[in-house]
Amino acid sequence: MNRRERRATAAKHSGKVTPAALCEAGFAHLQSGCIAEAELSCQQALTLDEQHPDALHLLGALCFHAQQPDAAVEWIGRAVQQAPKAEYLLSLATVLERQGRLEDARQHFSKASSLKPDDASLWNHIGNLLWQLGHKDEAAKHLQQALKLNPNYWEAAHNGGMLLLELGRHAEAVECFDVTEKLNRTSAALHQMRAVCLSALNRFDEAEADYEKSIALDPNLAETHNNLGLLHWRFGRLEQAFACFDRALALRPDSHAVLNNKAVVLLHLQMLDEAFATLHRSLAAAPDDAQTLFYLATLQLLTGDFERGWPAREARWRLPSVGLVDRGFSKPLWRGERPLEGKTILLHSDEGLGDAIQFARYVPMVAASGARVILEVEPPIQQLLGGIEGVAECVGRSSTPAFDLHCPLGTLPLAFGTRFDTIPLAQGYIPAPPAARVKAWQDRLGPHDRFRVGLVWAGNPDHKNDHNRSMALRTLAPLLDCDVQFVSLQKGVRDQDRAFLAERRDIVDLTEQLTDFSETAALISCLDLVISVDTSVAHLAGALRAPVWTLVPFNPDWRWLLERDDSPWYQSMRLFRQTQRGDWTGVVENVRDELEGRVSAWRSKQDQALLLPV
Repeated sequence: MNRRERRATAAKHSGKVTPAALCEAGFAHLQSGCIAEAELSCQQALTLDEQHPDALHLLGALCFHAQQPDAAVEWIGRAVQQAPKAEYLLSLATVLERQGRLEDARQHFSKASSLKPDDASLWNHIGNLLWQLGHKDEAAKHLQQALKLNPNYWEAAHNGGMLLLELGRHAEAVECFDVTEKLNRTSAALHQMRAVCLSALNRFDEAEADYEKSIALDPNLAETHNNLGLLHWRFGRLEQAFACFDRALALRPDSHAVLNNKAVVLLHLQMLDEAFATLHRSLAAAPDDAQTLFYLATLQLLTGDFERGWPAREARWRLPSVGLVDRGFSKPLWRGERPLEGKTILLHSDEGLGDAIQFARYVPMVAASGARVILEVEPPIQQLLGGIEGVAECVGRSSTPAFDLHCPLGTLPLAFGTRFDTIPLAQGYIPAPPAARVKAWQDRLGPHDRFRVGLVWAGNPDHKNDHNRSMALRTLAPLLDCDVQFVSLQKGVRDQDRAFLAERRDIVDLTEQLTDFSETAALISCLDLVISVDTSVAHLAGALRAPVWTLVPFNPDWRWLLERDDSPWYQSMRLFRQTQRGDWTGVVENVRDELEGRVSAWRSKQDQALLLPV
């Protein structure tokens, strides 16, 4: 006999048969599986007081046990109306949750928690419910509160870690996983998840150690081998990376995610046939996988197969990792399939600044089709691109006028069926900057008595390929003793470069006055050459038809193609490529040799000009 039964029996023998005592006995019978006895106790309690909240609560519990959830909600709801006790609220919330009425359940659980604020299990339960409802930030607060109330609460720590990982709050997730690991050191999945967070925090040694622990605990988790392979790849440990991917594929031969990762490594190594074969194997496993299609498009475009590459590249819209946002326009998307005569079309930037500059070349073609063109781009390039032929109006995203059709700039090559030999306006398409603005920069630079070279050595640090395409300024040191006036075009100088730049008084740095790309264009117009890594300034120089040397990593972006030192996108551009992955030294040596020749020719031309008769 349990405590409830003993108390009810004692009350009965004492002659004090109360509804509360009967209900306590009834719940004890219900928990013991004695349903008939529980129903009898309930009937007796209701006979004594038909509105007694404990009796209503017990009747609701019996209905729920009898799989009559609607009746259970009605009776427990009446109990709550009589006395909003935490016990009733929790029962009502539980029934609602089982019915799938999660929002209603959440509200009643929250009311219960206000009555039992120190109940860690209740905070944990509400947190999980909020997670299911998609209220993730609020859910995280509840799970963290549960862990605060009970620092050894394994479930709250585990759930909190998983949710914070999902939210990208990696440092907080690690704190939760640390608690979980102390309470259970044998979970392979835990070490794997913590390693993912540590890697995102650039704590790579700790991440690697966690991946190794996970594999030691359970070598059959393909995802762990895959993630460790990515970590090895990041640090150039190619043999280890391939070994990890192959172990993952041995466990899950049709894992398109692992196959995609292996294909990317093969692409970076320029093992193109193997990369193609791996991607086709991935497509066989998941024919409509957006990531696979996007990687395949990259390979196709890189190898000049524009016909298949442009359509496949549209898969980028289904990739959250790319960061594109579907604007949700009600007006139709134009991909070249319908006439534009008399229509207003919005051409909007969908990728980086360099991409917008590159694909803005299509604007005159759209306008020539009879459309009124509204160009929507980011503020730093708005004035610059607003001057392109055919732009009726150039706006920012915050003030888009009415239009009939729209097309992302990156989709225009597809809309026009661009092939290798039909790339438009490679000779330049951005109008020359105003003479007054150019003169202002000429005055700032002073006498043009030396060959002038603009320098850009790093791109956007947030770009996923920045570690391959950017370099430290110090890497360009071999160029700096050439007889050249170097001019920095580098915005956002990084800490590692700032001190070196300050030491080099031979590099003119007026970048504080480069307020937008129109100013950069005017400054470029004062230079004899631009030397840039693969970033937006290289596109700007090419679009201005200014001489530009672009320094390209071993694994180039698709637009620079393969094994050529020119670009079909920009006639004034020359490419200098890495011959070994990560080796900028050879590139800089080649640039120096070519630069000295260019300077010598320029100097000779200047000397000859001085000898001409007046």
